[in-house]
Amino acid sequence: MKILFLCTGNSCRSQMAEGWARHLKGDDIEPYSAGIEKHGLNPRAVQVMHEAGVDISGHESKTLDDLGDIAFDYVITVCGHAHETCPRFPGDARVIHAGFDDPPKLAAGETDTERALDHYRRVRNEIAEYVRGLPDTLPERNTA
Repeated sequence: MKILFLCTGNSCRSQMAEGWARHLKGDDIEPYSAGIEKHGLNPRAVQVMHEAGVDISGHESKTLDDLGDIAFDYVITVCGHAHETCPRFPGDARVIHAGFDDPPKLAAGETDTERALDHYRRVRNEIAEYVRGLPDTLPERNTA
């Protein structure tokens, strides 16, 4: 099953989701991530994923154009902006929304590094919990 995790910049949440899916569900899911734009891989996301035993340091920020013509079974938007601006996908890809808070935005006002990282850790853990439920929690695909 091919699943695309889509967010605005493919720097944090979608990268975490792809990393968790590869780590936890690699036998069931072929995960991808992309953004509406490229914002570069967020180093704090890499750090907190590493703390959890998942290495995303080799990931690159991508847009949909970088992925070519992959026929996705599901496209999961992980932020509101991506959900609102999600393009149409050919074939029978089912687009669903599973929104998560934006760690960089939450951490922007923090002066203490550990407190800033705690925002990333919380979202990392929420995404992990969501991915653990896949693919069983996904709705039926469109098969028209």
